[in-house]
Amino acid sequence: MSPTRFASEHKWIYWGAIVILVGLLITGLVRYSSFKRTNESAKKADQLGQELVKAGYPAPDTDTVQRLLGTDGGQVCDDPGSALKKALYRIQQLSNGATGPGSRPVIADSRAVGAERIVLQVYCPDQVAAFDESVEDLKTDDTVKR
Repeated sequence: MSPTRFASEHKWIYWGAIVILVGLLITGLVRYSSFKRTNESAKKADQLGQELVKAGYPAPDTDTVQRLLGTDGGQVCDDPGSALKKALYRIQQLSNGATGPGSRPVIADSRAVGAERIVLQVYCPDQVAAFDESVEDLKTDDTVKR
């Protein structure tokens, strides 16, 4: 059997090898980018933990922070000064905890706002000014005893 006849009769071997090699190449690239993202998110989670501890907050679980915020801050950095987020923040997170007609806004502890500012500084520093602007008229005080 001549080599050209063998090659023409068994093209599926060559095509199969090409498909397998391309598949391995794609898998390698995806795994590499995933690994790179994991390292970057771990570094940012560690940096956030250090910044929070330096500011007097308890250290967060870095695995949870890494999953929630990833490399780009996730929902926290998605337009933090928007009107909807501002309303949700003031109504849901800075209230007395009651539901229905008993729900009332409260004077928030200044440390609650400060913690979000630190998250923004680590994950999306370009959004800090918009956040500061959106909470500048928010009444805060030292309401939580330490």
